[in-house]
Amino acid sequence: MQRPERHTSYRWEWVWGGAFLLVVGAALLALALSRADAWALVVGDLLLGTFGWGAPLEALVAAGYLAFFEEIAEAARVAGATAKPAVQIWLYAGPGLALWVAGWAALAFGIRRSDSESEPPSEAVGSKLYPRLQGYRDFYWSTLAAYGGGILLAELAVIFLHTLLVGADNEPVGNLVSGERGLGVPPLVAFSFALAVGSAIAFAGGFIGATRARRLSAPESTIALIYFGLPVPIILSLMRQVPQLMVSLGYRLREVTYLAGLLGQDRPELGYWLVLAGLVLMLYLGVTTGFVATSSGRLDIAAGFELFVARRHVSVFRPGLLLGAFAVLIFGIIPPLVVWAVLHAAAAAVERTRIRALGKADPLQGAKALHQLKLKAQSPTAMMTALSVGGVGVGVMALIIVLSVMSGFEIDLQQKILGTNAHAVVLKYGESMGEYEQVMEKIKGVKGVVGQTPFILNEVMISSEGNISGALIKGIDPETVGDVTDLPKYMLPGGSLEGLVDPEKIIPKRIAPKGGAAIDDRPAAAELARPAGSQGIIRTPEAEEDDFIIAPEGGSEAPLPGIVLGRELAAQLKVVVGDRLNVVSPLGGELGPQGPMPKSRPFRVAGIFYSGMFEYDSKFVYIALTEAQRFFGVKGATGIELKVADIDDARRITRAVYDRLEGYPYRTKDWGEMNRNLFSALRLEKLVMAIILSIIVIVAAGLIVATVIMLVLEKRKEISVLKALGVPDGGIVKIFLAEGLQIGVAGGVLGLAAGLAWCLFIEKVGIKLDPEVYYIPALPVRIEPLQTALSVVIAVLVTFLASIYPALKASQVEPVEGLKAE
Repeated sequence: MQRPERHTSYRWEWVWGGAFLLVVGAALLALALSRADAWALVVGDLLLGTFGWGAPLEALVAAGYLAFFEEIAEAARVAGATAKPAVQIWLYAGPGLALWVAGWAALAFGIRRSDSESEPPSEAVGSKLYPRLQGYRDFYWSTLAAYGGGILLAELAVIFLHTLLVGADNEPVGNLVSGERGLGVPPLVAFSFALAVGSAIAFAGGFIGATRARRLSAPESTIALIYFGLPVPIILSLMRQVPQLMVSLGYRLREVTYLAGLLGQDRPELGYWLVLAGLVLMLYLGVTTGFVATSSGRLDIAAGFELFVARRHVSVFRPGLLLGAFAVLIFGIIPPLVVWAVLHAAAAAVERTRIRALGKADPLQGAKALHQLKLKAQSPTAMMTALSVGGVGVGVMALIIVLSVMSGFEIDLQQKILGTNAHAVVLKYGESMGEYEQVMEKIKGVKGVVGQTPFILNEVMISSEGNISGALIKGIDPETVGDVTDLPKYMLPGGSLEGLVDPEKIIPKRIAPKGGAAIDDRPAAAELARPAGSQGIIRTPEAEEDDFIIAPEGGSEAPLPGIVLGRELAAQLKVVVGDRLNVVSPLGGELGPQGPMPKSRPFRVAGIFYSGMFEYDSKFVYIALTEAQRFFGVKGATGIELKVADIDDARRITRAVYDRLEGYPYRTKDWGEMNRNLFSALRLEKLVMAIILSIIVIVAAGLIVATVIMLVLEKRKEISVLKALGVPDGGIVKIFLAEGLQIGVAGGVLGLAAGLAWCLFIEKVGIKLDPEVYYIPALPVRIEPLQTALSVVIAVLVTFLASIYPALKASQVEPVEGLKAE
């Protein structure tokens, strides 16, 4: 017997009464919270309670508070908290809670479900239901489990595998694996492998869930994303704000936090949500693939027939279309359009002349030829296809060019930074490293370290005649500094690092005496000529004419120690090789009447370097390590600079150095940590630019949606014939997905070719820049295979996803609807 249809009825007096009780109860509860000063504790719980799993979680938390209420109250009393009397609070909380419960009860009583008066049964009672409705189910719990389990397991797999492969700093990851150290894999390699495994798990979860439901299952996927996908990134994002999470998870997941923080300084949350977006994309790809493969009721992954139909239907890979789109990408819109218009007009004129001549001889043949000419004219759908291919190509080309140029800037900046600075440094807490030679012996045995040199670093003031500037002075070992940095390569002609060890070899670059060469290349030791036993100074006419600094009387004077400074600092101080400088340090001086006195010492410019980085060329100066030790009164060195074989693996190698030195009082820093802010800003800028330029691909995806919908409207009759011949819904979906995919592949390949062509043009021909402003002579370009391939893959995936909706609409066309007008 057929069940009567049910409907909802309202008893408005109960509904309004219940609503009134709810408002009064909520007001009393709010007043009780205000009396107890507990709003700060409750707001977060109320927000959490808005989620489906929030209410049970809050109930468990509340039960825990009730179980330990006495201990919590005693701890608050000991801490000095001024609590309100419990009786005063419950005067408001008790009635408020009672009214709140009564209000909901009244609302439940006021909303009733009852049987409605049904119409008399029709003659179709007992007939077979429409198959699409017969097998329909509104919800599949197994599909929800597959989607939710897939996305949750994918997130946990990424975190677990990355931590396992990289390993924790200085201690085993015993809480995550079986107490063994990590494998020491470089972070980027470990993350790529972990992300690939997580993507495969998410894809498999989506595929299995769609196979069970044999539809896209939007409700199940949405619920799975909210309740299973969001908790992990939310917890990771809150980890830095909630001390309890930081204590319990922070030290275990510091490798994950470090890698996520590379995208932006103090913004690891961006990395968490980007990974989630990638996993969700793979989940929905799995859902789409599973639906297409099993929508016919069985596993059908063959698509040869569908691809043949799609290729003949949309005709994307026509030579004329591809060449025209490529010409537009390379030369712009106007020149190819003008050429096409000229050629098209000429061909049309020739063809119409031929048809006219044919029509004079045989009017029927002329009319037939004219009809065929009209059939060859492009339809609006063909024009939309060309625009869609061009839109995807423009997006991919722009993305490749911009990312390659930004990668060129990043690599150029990285080379300059690592050319001037070391890949890693070893420092010591609280004091200088007097035993640096023994430390260097220990570091020699660490695999991956290819060079090391000691250094002393301090801040000083440098003055010349009438000019003064602050600088960072660095004591170096000229013999080993070239093993770690590119400072010897940066030296400009006329100077060298040999002047730091042997100041007598300094050759001043000054205007020569009248009648001599343009540049005087006399060594600095020949500046003063003093016979043996002379108490004064016998100056040559050339020396007097050069206006050299006169040495004090009273015996022979050793040449001044050498100093090397950057080109910008030399220009600011107006000095050249051979000139004298004074270095003033507030540290290491003697005590005077008013406290410590600054210490000053003269130096001779031994050379000028040019690294191409304004910050280094205007602030850094170098002296010999032994001179720095005497000047600052330091025994040993500030630290040791290291050069590693693989800069991408510098963090693991520095950790191995730290382990070799047995930790405290030593500490290590790699180049990524020392320049984290700068490179994080560059990566974040590149990511933002990629997202902005991806809008072009999204616009092209909109064109693809319009194109495929127009194809569906044009081919309704053909779709109906195919379905009447037994092609399932999944087969129709395959055809139109293949058409959208072909548009994406064609546009991606054209954009790839055009982008690489433009990058090679910029690299070989060059776009000149002003070196005085940009410190580089031309626009740098670096084509990275991975990001170039990702640009094409993302464009193809976006176009594939854009084809899903029109493909589903095409699969819903019924044979009767398409053939009823025939």
